[in-house]
Amino acid sequence: MVRAAGFGASKSREPCPCLSGMSYDSCCEPLHRGERWAMTAEQLMRSRYSAFAFAEVDYLIETHPDTATSLAQRRKELRKNCHDVRWLALKIKAVEAGGVDDLQGTVTFEATFGVAGQRNVMTETSLFQRRDGDRKGKWLYIKPL
Repeated sequence: MVRAAGFGASKSREPCPCLSGMSYDSCCEPLHRGERWAMTAEQLMRSRYSAFAFAEVDYLIETHPDTATSLAQRRKELRKNCHDVRWLALKIKAVEAGGVDDLQGTVTFEATFGVAGQRNVMTETSLFQRRDGDRKGKWLYIKPL
């Protein structure tokens, strides 16, 4: 079970919420801090899951371009989601393309979460693309399929 760290607590040495088997400081934290970019679509998907678990709202905004909603509204909605939802487990079910040399790819995943004491499971196939169609560009979450 993953929960956001409380005030003054360190989450760096904890297992990463994305369940990669690595610690947060060697897995998703460097992406959240902008120290490096995701190399694959799956890595970006995992880092976004961890960002929801640890309320890394700026990272969620940075990795999902959305011009339909104002930045202030997106920030408000993401903060509420991160506050209300407790992310419990992530399982990658399938990955198509999205490798280091690809321009786009899809990741199908199952995320288990709790809201208001109820356990839920969400299954989604997400589309990821490189920014500006550049093989060296950042991966971005585009939309669910």
